[in-house]
Amino acid sequence: MRRVFLFALTALAAVASAEKVVVGRLGRAKTAAQIYAAPSAKAKVLSRVKAGVNLVVKKEGSNWLTVVMTDHRLAYIPAQTVEVLPYEYVEDRSQAVVKQTRNTRSTYVASRGGVPRGTTDARYQLAEYAQKFEGTTPYKWGGNEIGSGIDCSGFVKKMYGAIGVSLPRTAAEQARVGMKITRYEDLRPGDRLYFWDAKRGKIGHTGIYVGGGYFTHSSSGHNGIAKDFLSARWQKICVDARR
Repeated sequence: MRRVFLFALTALAAVASAEKVVVGRLGRAKTAAQIYAAPSAKAKVLSRVKAGVNLVVKKEGSNWLTVVMTDHRLAYIPAQTVEVLPYEYVEDRSQAVVKQTRNTRSTYVASRGGVPRGTTDARYQLAEYAQKFEGTTPYKWGGNEIGSGIDCSGFVKKMYGAIGVSLPRTAAEQARVGMKITRYEDLRPGDRLYFWDAKRGKIGHTGIYVGGGYFTHSSSGHNGIAKDFLSARWQKICVDARR
């Protein structure tokens, strides 16, 4: 089954926005649920979401909600599985904005990842490029090759090498190279994240931030290259970020 993932939204940084178009309301999955091509449980399943995933709700109904997919198609999810929040999803040409409708002082940007329209920034291109390898390569400690096996720092080194940037081999060494990012709200697609390994007492894992609160990495837990949400668990052990 070909999966088309929904917009994943995270409040990251305050912004001012012009020429905004309201796409819908922000919703959050209360339970794991399936996304259908039509408002029927017998319709084709387009995707599945876990509890806590944010969605863009285009239209509300008593039994079904119409949601917006990343390719802008409309799809349907059972209404009882989603909590519709008091936020609007606002979009312009280059960014996605979530605006709190009950408090106009709070406006947030949420990147969708990949290369924004009109940009040639190599880091955005790197974030887009790195995601193409998700699910293609197994995790291998000390591995350096896409396809046969690669570890976390090998993956980051390989991706940065694709844009002409040479990085050290290990995560701990890489964390000493580049401009330091000190706030989560300053993260941009293509930035490198570094995580603490308590058992070894040093930085032991790394990944590439791709936007929207997500990062891609070669993970032993996933047995390969995969995307994860930068949840509280990951933030707790994220001790460095570099650009």
